[in-house]
Amino acid sequence: MVHPYLRRRQGTEPVDYPSEAVRSVLERTLGVPIFQEQVIKLAMVAAGFTPGEADHLRRSMAAWKKRGGLEPYRKRLLDGMQQRGYRREFAERVYRQILGFGDYGFPESHAASFALMVYVSAWLKFYHPAAFCAALVNSLPMGFYAPAQLVRDAREHGVEVRAADVRYSDWDCGLEDRGQRAGGQGLRAEGSGNRSRGQGPGATPSENPGPRPAARGPSLRLGLRMIRGLSEAAARRIVAVREAGEFSSVQDLARRAALNRADLKALAAADALCGLAGHRYLAAWEVAGIEDAVPLYRLDRFDEQLPLLEAPGIGQSVLADYAQTGLTLREHPLALIRPALGERGFLSSVEVAGRAPGEIVRAAGLVLIRQRPGNGRAIFVTLEDEHGGLNLLIWADLAERQRRVLLGSQLLGVVAEIQRAEGVQHLVCRYLEDHSDLLGGLQVKSRDFQ
Repeated sequence: MVHPYLRRRQGTEPVDYPSEAVRSVLERTLGVPIFQEQVIKLAMVAAGFTPGEADHLRRSMAAWKKRGGLEPYRKRLLDGMQQRGYRREFAERVYRQILGFGDYGFPESHAASFALMVYVSAWLKFYHPAAFCAALVNSLPMGFYAPAQLVRDAREHGVEVRAADVRYSDWDCGLEDRGQRAGGQGLRAEGSGNRSRGQGPGATPSENPGPRPAARGPSLRLGLRMIRGLSEAAARRIVAVREAGEFSSVQDLARRAALNRADLKALAAADALCGLAGHRYLAAWEVAGIEDAVPLYRLDRFDEQLPLLEAPGIGQSVLADYAQTGLTLREHPLALIRPALGERGFLSSVEVAGRAPGEIVRAAGLVLIRQRPGNGRAIFVTLEDEHGGLNLLIWADLAERQRRVLLGSQLLGVVAEIQRAEGVQHLVCRYLEDHSDLLGGLQVKSRDFQ
C-alpha cells in the first residue's frame, strides 16, 4: 500500500481510477486504499457489499492472520467487482491490499494520531535534538534503540554529550548551557576524559575520535541513571547534598551522601569520579581505601602519596564504558579493530556506500536489531560500525541454515549483494560469519524480534 502511494505522490507512477465511484473513495490517497474505512467503502461501491457485509469484512481484516476467515470474501469481492465491469486484475489487487491490512493497517483516526506523534517527534529531534535525546534516554526501557544508538545519533547531529559525573549529573539526563560548568568533562564528548599521572583532578585530555558536526544548542549531560549498579536512592542523595557545596574529594562525597562500597565502586567503574580522583584506576584505588559509612575522623584527607597508576588505554576504557554504562563517548569499538577487520576483508559502511548496486561485498558490524516481519520470508538485521548503519536482508532459507551464527553473533560479518532503491540501501546476504572474537569481551545487547 505505502510504496504505490509514495510512487504516485512522487510522480513516478500514474494515478488511475477504474470508475468515478472508485475515484470518490480513493482520490484523496491517489487511487491506493490506505485506511480501513476506504476498504470498507470500496467493497460497497465496487463489489456491492451491504453495510452489514462490509462491517463483517472490517472485523475479519484485523483478525485473519490469527483466525483466518477472509477466503469467503475473496470470491464475493472478485465476483462482485467483475459483475460491475471491473477487471479481474484490479479486483485481485484490492484483495491483496485487504490482506495487507492484516500486517499493518489502521483506521484513519489511528493513523492520523500516529502521524501527529511522528511529526512532533521529528520537529523536536530537528530543532531540539539534545532535549529530544535526553527525554528518550530517560524514558528507557522503551522504543527501538538502546542508549548507545540514541546518544551516537545525537552526537552525529551536532549535540555535545557530556559524561555522567558526580559533580554535575542529576539522576536523569539533562541539559546544560554550552561552556557552563563543563570543566574537563566538556572534552568527554570528543575524547576519553583520562588523566595521566601527575595531573590534577579534573584534567581530561582529549583523545579525539574524529570530526563531528558543528555543535548547536545546549549540551546533553548524561544522568547518574546510566551507571549500572548505582541505586536511584544513592544517586538522589548525591544530587541533594551537592546543593550544599561542591565535593572536595571521594571521601567527602562518600561521607556526605552516605554511599556504600557498592555505590562507590559503580561510580569509579563508570568514570564518574574523574573530577575528584582522576582516571578509573586512581578512582578505584581511592574507593578501595574507603570503608562503608565513612566516620567523621576520616573527613580530612590524609596527605598520602597516590600510586603512579597509568591511565587505562583507549581499548580498556571503551570496554569499561560499555560494561558500566552501555555506551561510550570515546572511539566506536569497531574503529579500534578496523585494521583487523580489514585483514579479514571487510569494508566499512562508508566503503560499501561507495560501491555499485549488484556488487558482492564483505561487510561487518555490531548487531543492533533482528526483526522478522509477519510473512516470515526474510529476517532484517541492522548492523552498526564507526561510520553508520547497514541494513541486511536475510532470506529464510539462509537464516535457517546459519541459525546459530545469525542469533549468536555480536559482531556479524556477511557476504552480500548491494541493492539500492529510492535512496535506501540493503545488503542481500549470501553467507554469514561470526567475528565476535575480535570484540575482546565487549558485550553489546541487541533488540531481537520484538
